[in-house]
Amino acid sequence: MLKYLKKYWFYCLLAPLFMVGEVAMDLIQPDMMADIVDNGVLKNDMALIITVGVKMILTVIAGGFCGVLCGVFANVAAQGFGNDLRKDLFAKIMHLSFQQTDKISTGSLVTRLTNDVTQVQHTVMMIVRGFVRNTVMFFGGIVMLYRQSPRFALVAACGLPFVAFIVVFFMKRTSPLFAVVQKKLDGINHIMQETVAGARVVKAYVKEEYELGRFDDANEALCTENLRVQSLLAFMGPCMNIVLNLCVVAVIMVGGYTAKTGGSITPGNTMAAITYLAQILHGVSFMANIFQIFSRAKASSDRINEVL
Repeated sequence: MLKYLKKYWFYCLLAPLFMVGEVAMDLIQPDMMADIVDNGVLKNDMALIITVGVKMILTVIAGGFCGVLCGVFANVAAQGFGNDLRKDLFAKIMHLSFQQTDKISTGSLVTRLTNDVTQVQHTVMMIVRGFVRNTVMFFGGIVMLYRQSPRFALVAACGLPFVAFIVVFFMKRTSPLFAVVQKKLDGINHIMQETVAGARVVKAYVKEEYELGRFDDANEALCTENLRVQSLLAFMGPCMNIVLNLCVVAVIMVGGYTAKTGGSITPGNTMAAITYLAQILHGVSFMANIFQIFSRAKASSDRINEVL
């Protein structure tokens, strides 16, 4: 399916480059804030506070500009990819034999042409944009955290294995369920297509209640599977936040103890370290969401390839 992206390779290249620019601006700001606290507020240097504050505003504007361009290029690539894929899929469906159509079912073909293509298209955009952002944020945050103090980097290193365990634990349990959800959606479309096509027959034999019952059963099955998946994923966020907050507490304790004993860590370093730590673990958390989207897209991609 990657062949559909070849046409948009230039946009796929520009989007990550501008995203790197946006992330770089985000990573610079906590360091500037540390400078304001240590050399401006604590030393009562208003000129430095104003100077660095103006630089921070310019940094935010530059980051916003890069973010907008990244979003534009990522959307152009993803929408073009989805457009070309949907065209080829529809052309293939039009040439399927009656036997092939019956085997897959028209309801399933409708789902593959609409929802499955949308899932894959959304994943392309997330990879071009979100995956690059969080990868750069993760490694860049670790470097900047180490710059504040190696002890802070050690705190992050202790927290990351727990975050990785949480991500793997929940992804292993939810990934197989996405294929089930798509099949349940097939059932909804299949019943809807049959009911619309045979509306006269349904009315002639007074089968409205029967058809409503069939649809309710299929709808209930889809709702149950979706709730099952979302209920599992709902636990992941609080677990990640617990690890994040424990790491923040550890950073404050390390920074406070070192500052109290006259060490090299300043209050500004501690503030910046908390921000970098939040960025790192938030990046990991968001990567978990990307893996979730990728798992769903993998199920949709397999269904699309089956038709192609």
